[in-house]
Formats: sequence, C-alpha cells, structure tokens
Amino acid sequence: MNLGIIAKPTEESFQSAKDKGLQFLEFCINDGHDVEGFYNDRFQLKKWVEQYDIQVGSIGRWKSLRIDQKGQVIESELEKCFKLIDAASELNCSNFVCGVNYVPDLSYYENCTAAIRFLSRLVEFAKSKNVTVSTYNCRKGNFVNTPEAWKVVHGHVTELGIKYDPSHCRYDGGDYLKETMDWGDRFQHVHLKGSLMVDGKRVDDPPAGLDQTDWKTFLSLLRVKGYDGGLSIEPHSLIWTGELGEKGVNYTISYMKNLLV
Repeated sequence: MNLGIIAKPTEESFQSAKDKGLQFLEFCINDGHDVEGFYNDRFQLKKWVEQYDIQVGSIGRWKSLRIDQKGQVIESELEKCFKLIDAASELNCSNFVCGVNYVPDLSYYENCTAAIRFLSRLVEFAKSKNVTVSTYNCRKGNFVNTPEAWKVVHGHVTELGIKYDPSHCRYDGGDYLKETMDWGDRFQHVHLKGSLMVDGKRVDDPPAGLDQTDWKTFLSLLRVKGYDGGLSIEPHSLIWTGELGEKGVNYTISYMKNLLV
C-alpha cells in the first residue's frame, strides 16, 4: 500500500509531498472547479510528477449532479468526467472517483437504473484508458454509498470499484469493518480521515491516528482482502488547521508508516 494526500494541483503540493516522504497526490476537481483548466494543465502536472517523483494516485469529482429530474444522464457532466479520465490516463493515474445523485421524485429502482446507465458509460470509456472508475462512500451528492446500493449497482456493473472512507460509515451508524470484510475486494482507493463521536454525535474529524477509528484492524482487513492501492490522507478538521493542522498531517504520516512496515 502507498501513502499519499489530497492536495491542490500545484508545484507546492508536489514539493511538500516529497519533503514528507509520501508517494502520491490526489486531486479533487469538484463541482464548481475548472475542469477545462485542470485538463489544460495536465502537461505541467506531468512535468512535476517526473521532477519530484510523486505520482498522481487518484482524480475525483464530488457533489456534481449526474442525473436530471427525469432520470436522464446529464451529458455535459458526463463529458466533464470523460475529460478528467483522459487527464488521469495521461498522468498514469489509474483511479477516477465519482458518485451519482439521488432524484427524490423517482423510485429507488429508477435511481439505481439511472446510476447504472451513467456509471456503465464511464466504465466503458475508462477501460480503453487503463483507468478504473469507483464510486465514493461519502454521502454528499451520492447515494451509491452503502452495501444496499452496492449490491444493485456494483452487482450489475462488475468492473466498478469503491473508494472507501471509514468515517462516512461511522457517522452513518454503520460497521466499517464488516463493510471492508464484505466489500474490500472492490476497494480501489482509500481515504484516511479521522472521526470523533460523543454520545452518538459527530464532534470533529481529527487527524487519522488521533481519532476513534481502529486503523490497525482496518489496515489488517485490507491486507486480508488483498488491497495494495493508495491510502490518501484527507485533512478535514475544523480544529486542526494552520500550524496545528500541519502537525496533525505529520502525525498521521508517522502513525501510518509504522502500521505499514
């Protein structure tokens, strides 16, 4: 398994990852971000990959609407995802991550079939680019985030992977170790984000290793499932910011490297 971090697509991010002894960067080109600009910058990004020997481990797109109110694929959003998959391929990045929004006026069956249509087109396009498409288990702008949805959508789209983050499962009252045991063979990318709850309520997302997640067991289960992909640090705390946030990232790096020996 490789250790990396979510960061902005800048030279400073590559330099920082190199200084911290990380192997890759992850870029999130979310709704509202400039997909065209990121695509046009791919040649510069490729130069930094070679200069700093830091790979691009994953490219993702969160929060965007993919399905309209009638259950049809939004073609303009599909094209943006195609463009990001093209960029991933040129950067030798094997992971593209996205979700599919739920349309309240449609039935669960109709939502699942719409998600299958959208994701099937992505998977088919990505195959020729040597890129794997994964859904994320974050709840924002995405309903394909639990075993119930995976049984239908991933059960039908057999080449579709999962980007997994234990914190989302914990906050939703699920069992992240059971989900990993049952579905870990479909995991293509993993986020390391801490989670802290008191009295059943979310308090903060502290640095991984300073939270309540059983990272030792989780990583051991990943090995049981044969996972050898990326572990991407996701700084997400409202408390651990600035200088304190930097110390938190460094702590997580040290903590995870000890677990990966």
